[in-house]
Amino acid sequence: MERIAVYPGSFDPVTNGHLDIIERGLRLFDKIIVAILYNPNKKSLFSVEERLDLLRISMADFNHRVEVDSFDGLLVEYASRRGAHAILRGMRAVSDFEYEFQLALMNRKLNREVQTVFLMTGLRWIFTSSSIIKEAAKFGGDIADMVPPVVHQRLAEKMAQCPPGT
Repeated sequence: MERIAVYPGSFDPVTNGHLDIIERGLRLFDKIIVAILYNPNKKSLFSVEERLDLLRISMADFNHRVEVDSFDGLLVEYASRRGAHAILRGMRAVSDFEYEFQLALMNRKLNREVQTVFLMTGLRWIFTSSSIIKEAAKFGGDIADMVPPVVHQRLAEKMAQCPPGT
């Protein structure tokens, strides 16, 4: 039986920290579905379609073992529909633990067949998050080594359209 995991997130935008989790997750799973949760209530810089495109381009080297998708609704229901028995989550710090632990327990309550697997973010990426990267980019910070090249380019284009202070 193929070991499939779902790696959910907003990926607004995808960072090198996300790619690190995916790369290391592939040592544990045969296939990872990177899934963007569609949340119309959350204000995102990139549309779902743009984020899907950025993920596909950023993960071109991961070949057929990584699939990119989007979903709405309950994560465990999506995972079950896709034949996944695991949810892959990255944790940067102790501050992530309580929230992630609560989510994992709720998901386990909703579907005991789907397990949550936590991977600690690599030390190189422990301080990065999509929010912090967007904030740095907004004010002209050099984020080139924190995101894939296509994300760096598209972030620069977005930031040129909306100057700091907007």
